[in-house]
Amino acid sequence: MITTGGPRNSAPGTLNQLFFAAIEKHRRPDTLQVKRDGRYHRISADTLLERVRRVALGVEELGVRAGDRVAILSENRPEWAIVDYATLALGAADVPIYPNLPADQVGYILRDSGACVAFVSNPDQAAKVVAARATCSALRHIITFGSPTSGVDRSLDAVEMAGATADANGKRDALRERALKVRPDDLATIIYTSGTTGDPKGVMLTHDNIYSNVMAGAATIPFAGDDTCLSFLPLSHIFERMAGHYLMLHAGASIAYAESTDTVPLNMTEVRPTIVLSVPRLYEKMYARVLENALSGGAVKKRIFFWGRAVAERWANVKLAGGEPKRFLAAQYGMAQRLVFSKLRTRTGGRLRYFVSGGAPLAPEINKFFYAAGLTILEGYGLTETSPVIAVNTPTAFRIGTVGKPVPGVEIAIAADGEILTRGPHVMRGYFNKPTATAEAIDSEGWFHTGDIGEVRDGFLAITDRKKDIIVTAGGKNIAPQPIENKIKTNKYVSQAVMIGDRRKFPVILVVPNWDQLEKWARIHNILWTDRAQLLAMPTVHAKMEKEVHAECAELARFEMPKKIGLLEHDFSIERGELTPTLKVKRRVIDKQYKTLIDSLYESGDREAEPAHS
Repeated sequence: MITTGGPRNSAPGTLNQLFFAAIEKHRRPDTLQVKRDGRYHRISADTLLERVRRVALGVEELGVRAGDRVAILSENRPEWAIVDYATLALGAADVPIYPNLPADQVGYILRDSGACVAFVSNPDQAAKVVAARATCSALRHIITFGSPTSGVDRSLDAVEMAGATADANGKRDALRERALKVRPDDLATIIYTSGTTGDPKGVMLTHDNIYSNVMAGAATIPFAGDDTCLSFLPLSHIFERMAGHYLMLHAGASIAYAESTDTVPLNMTEVRPTIVLSVPRLYEKMYARVLENALSGGAVKKRIFFWGRAVAERWANVKLAGGEPKRFLAAQYGMAQRLVFSKLRTRTGGRLRYFVSGGAPLAPEINKFFYAAGLTILEGYGLTETSPVIAVNTPTAFRIGTVGKPVPGVEIAIAADGEILTRGPHVMRGYFNKPTATAEAIDSEGWFHTGDIGEVRDGFLAITDRKKDIIVTAGGKNIAPQPIENKIKTNKYVSQAVMIGDRRKFPVILVVPNWDQLEKWARIHNILWTDRAQLLAMPTVHAKMEKEVHAECAELARFEMPKKIGLLEHDFSIERGELTPTLKVKRRVIDKQYKTLIDSLYESGDREAEPAHS
């Protein structure tokens, strides 16, 4: 069976065409916004165009030519966007690098990509590149967005000044003319996949790969013409790059950069966005905070909250079934909005039209809670290799528990083993310098093998798990861990959860507690402890966490139920290699890192084993 999002809705194009057309069409005074000196400052479309042109000419003066690679190692900020558009205008390809990567991985990407220039945001990022420079034979220039430090060649300001001189000498028209001659099938970027196993692979995306996805997104998700988007996912992530960067510029939205991921709640109230793109972790944290506030209040506040949530759920059930709530339920829902959910909407800035979620599966319970609260999360699905969007829910085609219908120009097929395949203009050219890996990923008919397991229900795509994450127990049972982990993470006492059990007798689960909640519970029960490790070692605490986890697993089949629980003191981290930069769990690393604990969970013998395979 093949499902399609319909015919492509645009001719092949380039990101340079997109940039110049968007600047000329929208001419916003606040195309970009950045917070400095305690307030947000606006950057107009005209200023953006001028700076892109001057940086491009300045970089050209350094010898960068079409086909070269230019690395960007920076947090989200206007300079990231400027360097990106400038690089593309020269016909070069940029190589975005996650700013939270350690120095050795930064060095690997610089060497593998053959980047000749590296832009860095600050001294910490510069130090990573400087440390790797001796092993990067192609790297000629290190350019900082700030003041040059040891090992850095020059500042962006100096590059821009050199470009301004070239600009004054009449080179601007020639630059634009060359930029618009870039072809749709020319390489635009090499994005290194975070990879849950092995070294990262450089995904080669052409101009038209991304351009086609921008046009499909613009045709699928409605824009109001005066939208504001808060940008905080890394621009090195293709989801933010395509949707929060190119698509927003094309749609005429203002892009406001958050100061950091930690300041997103504050920046949301300052910027008052109408669109927010995020991975599920933001929604998980918001959901946990709402529950925490409700449960920490008095008895009256709790009763009002749970009444309001129940009313909102009934309202949501009617709406999701295609109906319209009757007068009494509608009146109750209006009251629930005022008493329970208005504060949540205020914390988003009060203007939000919708959230968009991608990068990892979103727990249906959390999606439904937000929908019931009047905050719609449009969940979508894609990969770096697909530029990225394959499917997405829309306000008019919305089904919780799915990732929506395919976008225009995208085909989806489900293989015999359940793997999702996709074909269309969004599929990458291949992996840089890895023809064997490319041939394994894209078959002779042009189908890209996603590695995800899913099914199509009434035209909506549902993801059930990662093909490589499927747990096959020693008894032959197949378990999809992600939906179980997502369910467990909705519990207020749980921060992180990872299921283990491949080729084992039964599944177990590693849990990182939500320390705010667990320590509060311990104080209420007069438990004394000196450190968190001591608290986790207490049988009473272990029994409490086991009870909470099992409560979330009540509806699972017996063979899916985690038989043992291991408690961990610290959240998984990118620095220890346990998470990818996009916050996906590296299961093999977790299995190896916590082998002693995991082995101990299986040492009690066969009495815990699952029932025999039927």
